[in-house]
Amino acid sequence: MTAGFVLTIALVLAASGYGYVQFTSLSKQVADLASTTERLQGTLADATTTLGNALKQEKQNLQAQLGDVKDEVGSIGGTVTDLQKLSKTDPELLAKYSKVFFLSENYAPVRLVDIPSQYSYFEDKQHQIIPEVLPYVKKLLDQATEDTVALYIQSAYRSFDAQESLKGGYAVIYGAGTANQFSADQGYSEHQLGTTVDFITTGTGGVLAGFQKTEAYEWLLENAHRYGFVLSYPKDNGYYLFEPWHWRFVGVKLATDLHKSGDHFYTMDQRTIDTYLISLFD
Repeated sequence: MTAGFVLTIALVLAASGYGYVQFTSLSKQVADLASTTERLQGTLADATTTLGNALKQEKQNLQAQLGDVKDEVGSIGGTVTDLQKLSKTDPELLAKYSKVFFLSENYAPVRLVDIPSQYSYFEDKQHQIIPEVLPYVKKLLDQATEDTVALYIQSAYRSFDAQESLKGGYAVIYGAGTANQFSADQGYSEHQLGTTVDFITTGTGGVLAGFQKTEAYEWLLENAHRYGFVLSYPKDNGYYLFEPWHWRFVGVKLATDLHKSGDHFYTMDQRTIDTYLISLFD
């Protein structure tokens, strides 16, 4: 073996050892890089999940806040609507008047409309009522007809002067003391509001006396509240003699509540009555 060959083998072996070392080092670096990449991917996945959850929660928070804002805006809008409705509703329409408060001689409904003649007992006599109440009284009378009950209007709106004249006539006929028991003084009559009617039926000779003994009266007791009407002066009231024919519109809600409870309009506190003003024509 020559010295040159030995030298060549030595160089080859040396080169092979160096390459192996390099290969081992490179493999380790690749393994470390793969591990680092895997760790980074895990970290990125965790960060993505955390961020997604945070964004989802923030979205839910914003939606909840938006819902609160909508509710608040809706509440404000509802309040504004209620105030607008109240501003257009005459507060006098649910006030108590008979021997309690006084309606000025200058008071009159803003508008009055004629009640169609077919609803009047005397067809040649024209009756009026405020326009908001007309649909209710027509429905009431139409339903009575459908139920084969003869029910008509004998009187409706009366002005301050008309009430004064009527009361004066009663005083002449019956005497002032007796007239005071069944007829209101001018300014204290519910008829001046334009929401009140006197009902009459057939078989009474065209007069109101005896109305409480009729089928029409019994029908009103069972059904009038459905159309917003209440009996103003029931038996044993503290204002006037029993007037079974005299019915006042107070709104379906209040009339229904009074019917269910068995109470009467004039036994209620005025402050409680006032809470029904907003639903008067609902």
